[in-house]
Amino acid sequence: MFLAIGISIAILIGFQLISARVVPPPPPEPLAETAALPAATAPAPAPPAEAAAAARAAPRLTIDAPSVTGSISLLGARLDDLVLRDYRETTAADSPRVRLLAPAGSAEPYAVQFGWSAAPGSGVKLPDNDTLWTASATALTPQSPVTLSWNNGAGLTFEIVLGIDAHYMFSVERRVRNASGAAVTLSPWTRIRRDYTPTTAGYYILHEGLLGVLDGRLKELTYANAKSEGAKNAGLAFSAASTGGWAGITDKYWLVALIPDQKQAETASFRSVKLPTGDGYQVDFIPETAATIAPGADTSSRARVFAGAKEVHLLDRYEREYAIPHFDKAVDFGWFYFLTKPIFYALDWLYRLTGNFGVAILIFTVFAKGLFFPLANKSYKSMSKMRLLGPKMQALRERFKDDPARQQQEMMALYKAEGVNPASGCLPMLIQVPVFFSLYKVIFVTIEMRQAPFFGWIHDLSAQDPTNLFNLFGLVPFDPTVLSPFLHLGLWPLVMGVSMFLQQRLNPAPPDPVQARMFQFMPLIFTFMLARFPAGLVIYWTWNNLLSIAQQWLIMRNTRLGQPRMART
Repeated sequence: MFLAIGISIAILIGFQLISARVVPPPPPEPLAETAALPAATAPAPAPPAEAAAAARAAPRLTIDAPSVTGSISLLGARLDDLVLRDYRETTAADSPRVRLLAPAGSAEPYAVQFGWSAAPGSGVKLPDNDTLWTASATALTPQSPVTLSWNNGAGLTFEIVLGIDAHYMFSVERRVRNASGAAVTLSPWTRIRRDYTPTTAGYYILHEGLLGVLDGRLKELTYANAKSEGAKNAGLAFSAASTGGWAGITDKYWLVALIPDQKQAETASFRSVKLPTGDGYQVDFIPETAATIAPGADTSSRARVFAGAKEVHLLDRYEREYAIPHFDKAVDFGWFYFLTKPIFYALDWLYRLTGNFGVAILIFTVFAKGLFFPLANKSYKSMSKMRLLGPKMQALRERFKDDPARQQQEMMALYKAEGVNPASGCLPMLIQVPVFFSLYKVIFVTIEMRQAPFFGWIHDLSAQDPTNLFNLFGLVPFDPTVLSPFLHLGLWPLVMGVSMFLQQRLNPAPPDPVQARMFQFMPLIFTFMLARFPAGLVIYWTWNNLLSIAQQWLIMRNTRLGQPRMART
């Protein structure tokens, strides 16, 4: 397992070193006023200062639900104020709750908006950013939907009926009644606008940005890609027609997504927007075919908006309940999806039994060791036999040190005579690498692991061990990482390094002296590198190493006891 872990860590460290060079620069400081949400078909210029000030002072519809709180601006019908009740920014008891959406004029404007478009030159007066809607109630709750209405003064009445469940799903029904003397053709749209570039984790193994499942295919665009692609086509970075599906903007743990009528063909677009404050991003849906409303008739269309935490079981439930294709892919389970998601289910099930995700990881490791027991036994038996052959191999190296070809020939003859295959232990260990990656993804990307405590000083399994050897584990009031991020070495990584060293001592030394010297330093190198990994993963590696040491010691002991019999055969 030492080789498997070594290869896996090397690959992950490579990802980190590469991704560290591609982290987007921090967004520019916002101006006092920011752009209001533009029309669905193209970005609009920023409104004058008085318009942004009016947006902040406009009347609001309160949102009061078990999982979220916030409000909807009646100026422009914007869902632009949403706070998640169940999540805080940090593990501190007085830490503020996570704010997902914020209005224009704030430091991080992020909103969902609903509206209609008409053919250019049609002369139809439509609701826009400056439209003041009338609400049928003062608060939106799971028990009380609210209708927003506006009359254009020319015979058209527009309505937006909003509902919310006990979690993070909003329902939206858009209605138009035509009391004019002429038919009108309109297209209802829904859009998400994020008028800043957020700070991302900067990992290739984690997608943050614009994404969606359209025509059954997952489409992802990072913020950098959205800007570069949008620069080629007047801001339009991607567009696709799809019957059903969903699209939105994702963070590591949070998602805002538009879910159109799953039976209607609509066009989804990803856009980048140039703003006075920097860069903005938009995801929108508009029907492929506009609706023509005859005089005296009305029309309606339905959609949903998800705005909240990417809880796996909740996404699965919405996927089943509303027939949303691959909604669970909002969580970046990665290339090993077929392993990663079952591993999450296993850990979550163990967590529900034990009440602690750290304990769940320990139990899962035992199960994983049991699953790979036959393969591991084969690997450890091979290494044990190789270790017993160490003196004979050293004698051959001394005897034929001036004849490498003859030395290799005699080595192979020795392996054959003793029934040892020096490569037999590699494949079983490498097969375990996907499990390692999948567990890493589960700990890194699932919100269920966010701020999940273990015991003692580990209050967040998804974060690195907060203790540090270089300030004597907090006795010295100094943060060494201000000098270098590598000056962080927690207690759990130290224990993991010791377990790696002990496991290495049980393995046969490589025949090449240079390789042997490198292997001696590997526990020290990996200890420093792993210090920056999530504590949950370090705990897994430590526990796995200890189980491997016990298993390997028993196998070596049995092999040593059985050696005389083996020699006679």
